[in-house]
Parts: sequence; structure tokens; C-alpha cells
Amino acid sequence: MTWQPHITVATIVEAEGKFLFVEEFKAGQHVFNQPAGHLQPNETITQAALRETLEETAWEVELTGVVGIYLYTAPSNGVTYQRICFAARPLRHHADLALDSDIVRAVWLSRDELLAEPSRWRSELVPRCLEDYRKGPLHSLELLRD
Repeated sequence: MTWQPHITVATIVEAEGKFLFVEEFKAGQHVFNQPAGHLQPNETITQAALRETLEETAWEVELTGVVGIYLYTAPSNGVTYQRICFAARPLRHHADLALDSDIVRAVWLSRDELLAEPSRWRSELVPRCLEDYRKGPLHSLELLRD
């Protein structure tokens, strides 16, 4: 059996003290996650982050930095994910765009609202990435090489 990590991206979007999350229906419950998804063939990591954020939230964003690179093995399925988490600022909401089929809604939450419901986190990476973003430092996008 070949072990292969899944490369994913996530984006933390902040505006007016609130953060953009997606509510997904996974394993029979509604959970919160940053806009996130898998890298596709022939796509750069930054292109993936912009695409996933738009597809899952209908928000066009500008990436402002790299929060961190995370390795996470999901206890539910044993799959290992490498997540590159970005910071971004919102540019434009496209209210006419349909969200990805597995997304219930996009929602703006304060840090306290998110932390008040740990049973609704998609994974422990959700609050961890948010806290790393808040603590800093943000790393330059120039860190990434295509």
C-alpha cells in the first residue's frame, strides 16, 4: 500500500473583527471550517486557495500572507493532510454564485462564536489556524515557489 498525503489549502478571511467560515454537512452533522479544499492538477497553491474560497463562499479575496503549513492525520479515516493556510482580505462578494454542493452556507463568525462550539469544528485545525493567524507572524507569499 502506498502512503500519500493529500495537499490542501485553507484561507482565513477577516473583516471587521469577524472571520469567514463555511458550514458543511459532514458525518451527519453541521460543522465549521475555513474555506478549504484540495489542490488540483496543474494548479498553483495560491490559485487553489483563491478558487476554493470563491467556490465555497462566493467571495473573491486577495491573499495577504501564509499563516502556516500543517500536517494533520484525520482520526475518522486515517488520511494525512498537508494544509497550507493563507490569510486574505475580502474584495468582492458574488451573491449570484452557487456554492459548492457540500457547503450549507458561508458565515461570518467572531473568534468567540467559533470557540464557543468546539463540537462543530470540522477538525482541530480550524481553531489552531485561526489562533496562529491572530498570534502571527504572517509569512510572505514569496515563501511559495511554483
